[in-house]
Amino acid sequence: MQKTVDNPFLKQAAPGISGLHPYIPGKPISELEREFGISAPLKLASNENPLGASPKAKAAVANLLDELALYPDGGGFELRSALAAFHDTEAEAITLGNGSNDVLDLIARTFLAPGSEAVFSEYAFAVYPICTQAVGATSRVAPAHDGSIGPRFGHNLQAMRELVSDKTRVVFIANPNNPTGTWLPKDELLAFIDHLPSEVIVVVDEAYTEYVEETAYPDATQWLEAYPNLIVTRTFSKAYGLAGLRVGYGLSHPDLAELLNRVRQPFNVNAPALAAALAALGDQGHIQQSVAVNRAGMAQLIAGFKRLGLDYIPSVGNFVCVDVGRPGAEVDAKLLREGCITRPIGGYGMPRHLRITVGLEDENRRLLETLESVLK
Repeated sequence: MQKTVDNPFLKQAAPGISGLHPYIPGKPISELEREFGISAPLKLASNENPLGASPKAKAAVANLLDELALYPDGGGFELRSALAAFHDTEAEAITLGNGSNDVLDLIARTFLAPGSEAVFSEYAFAVYPICTQAVGATSRVAPAHDGSIGPRFGHNLQAMRELVSDKTRVVFIANPNNPTGTWLPKDELLAFIDHLPSEVIVVVDEAYTEYVEETAYPDATQWLEAYPNLIVTRTFSKAYGLAGLRVGYGLSHPDLAELLNRVRQPFNVNAPALAAALAALGDQGHIQQSVAVNRAGMAQLIAGFKRLGLDYIPSVGNFVCVDVGRPGAEVDAKLLREGCITRPIGGYGMPRHLRITVGLEDENRRLLETLESVLK
C-alpha cells in the first residue's frame, strides 16, 4: 500500500501523532533473504541471545500446544508469583507486559498527558520519546556526557536533574543504556533518585541487567521499598532468549502497579509467553551460560575492532557500538549485501556508529572479517 506524504487522516489523529515517527527495528532475516537472495544470513542487529531460549522454555511452549484455543490467564498468576519470589517482593508489585516496551508505554499512558513532561538522556532508548509524544506530553532531553567528566555518550544525571520542573511527571533512565551500552554506578544513580521530588515517577529500565558484571552496578529493584515513586522494568527478550514471545514486567510499589494494571490491556501476555517465561526464570543455568558466551564474544569483537583501528563505546550489555569512520548507513548497506545484518543508529544522532550484537564465536569472526573487507 502506497504511503502519502500528506496523510489526509492526520487531522483526525491525536495531537502527538503528527510529529511521531515509528520505531524501526532491525532488519529481519527473511527480508534480507527476499531482498538480496542471500542464504544463511548473519543477524547481529537486535541484541538477541545467540544461544536462543532455554530448553526448558521450549518444552513449556511445546506442552501448551493443545491449549492454544484457550485464553491465557489475564492476570498471569503463576508468572507473577514466581517473579515475586525471585525478587523477594509481593505479586501485587508486578505488572506484566508484552515485552518491557509495553510496560514503558503503560507508564506513559498512565502518568503523562498534554502539558506534562518526561525527562531522559540524549542517545537513550528510542521508545521513551515515542511513548511520550504519543500521549501528547513533551520530551525534555538532557545532553549526554561528552567524555570530559563521565563516559562519553553516557547519561549525565546532573544535566537531567536540571531539566526536572513542576511539569515533570516521569524520568526515564536506561541502565545499561541501549544503544550505547554505557551504565551508571550505584552511588551516582541512588543519589539522583534520592534528590528527585517524590511526585515524579522515576523509571529505571534494566533490560540488559543480566549481562552486567561490574561490581558497582546496582540492582534498582532493591530500592523499591525506600522509593515508592520508583518503577524498574525488566524483560525476557534479551538474556532469557524469548524475544519472539514478547514478555516483560515492571516492579514497583503496589499502588503504582495497581494504576498501571488499570490501563493494561486484558490478555496482553499470551499463554505460550507466560509458560516460557515461567520455565526460563527457573533455568538460571542457561542465564549463566549466556553471560559467559557474551563475555567471551565481547572480548572477541573488541579485539577485532582494535585490530581494525576502530573506536568503540565500552559496553556492559550484549552489544557494542563501533565508529566505522564513515556514514554507518553506507557500511551497513554493504554488510547487508554480504549477508551480515547490523544496526545503523543515525536515528539516535550517531551517524558513524553501528550497533553490533555479540554473537557466537564463529558469528563474531564472520562479522569482523566481513567488516574488514567492506571497510577496505
